[in-house]
Amino acid sequence: MLSPKPWKLEAMMCLIVSMVLCAYAGALLLAVLHEAESGGNEHIRLYLCSGVAGVCLATSLVLLWRPWRLETVVRRLVVLLLCFCVGVFLCAWALRTATPVVPSVKQMIVAALSFQGAALVLTNPFLRQHQMGWREGFGFANQWPQAIMLGVIVACFFLPLGWGLQWRSGKVIVLVPRLHLKPEEQQAVQTLQLASALLQRLALAFVTIILAPLAEEILFRGILYPWLKQAGFPRLALWCSALLFAVFHVNLLTFVPLVVLAVVLTLLYERTNNLLAPITAHALFNAMNFMILYSLLPHL
Repeated sequence: MLSPKPWKLEAMMCLIVSMVLCAYAGALLLAVLHEAESGGNEHIRLYLCSGVAGVCLATSLVLLWRPWRLETVVRRLVVLLLCFCVGVFLCAWALRTATPVVPSVKQMIVAALSFQGAALVLTNPFLRQHQMGWREGFGFANQWPQAIMLGVIVACFFLPLGWGLQWRSGKVIVLVPRLHLKPEEQQAVQTLQLASALLQRLALAFVTIILAPLAEEILFRGILYPWLKQAGFPRLALWCSALLFAVFHVNLLTFVPLVVLAVVLTLLYERTNNLLAPITAHALFNAMNFMILYSLLPHL
């Protein structure tokens, strides 16, 4: 049975806003790097705007997580809102002005670092606000050998089920012509297929097998699910966190398999009271798909 978590509403809001800011910052960095590759001096305005936006976004992050004092709360709130609005506005303008970034290995790595990587960094101040460590917050010390073993077993059993659900989803999509949809692989899978150099594949392996499972399990199972459950909505917590997990991957073909996977991982967390179990299952599931993908590439 999953132990109660003392997640506070204000800490949750800080985490959500911070994730939005980091995602904006990552998109801004990609746009600047993409424009820099094209060279020329016509992008100076974009660089200046991006620099100011980056400073504003970083200042907003610092102000969000610093301890609040009653005597300075009004002044600090005004500065925070000003930096947030200016940063988001300038970032949106820069992204609209810049040349659209095409999917690439670099784009996937920067996007992962700005979201999943940021999630891991922000988890530390989130836990500090609750005066907890990682072991207490996510149960890492609770019978961890059994939790890891259960994670391995679940991943091995779910892999063929996930493939079957994805295959069936593709068939259903094709059978609904009115929607004018066609099954497509996840953008991440398409990017993996573009990587040919060994260093690129190693970097993508780190993102796919280590960074993504760790960050996503902390966010969706470790933080979001217990918070919704303890608000008095256990079933809503299960399905809402599962649906958000699937929507996060932005792919119709894998939507149903990912919803089922998320439900299984949540029940695994409930059963073990140790987030290492769903992290292990998620990481091994990704690792097996990663290895199978690259083993099939020479034959595609």
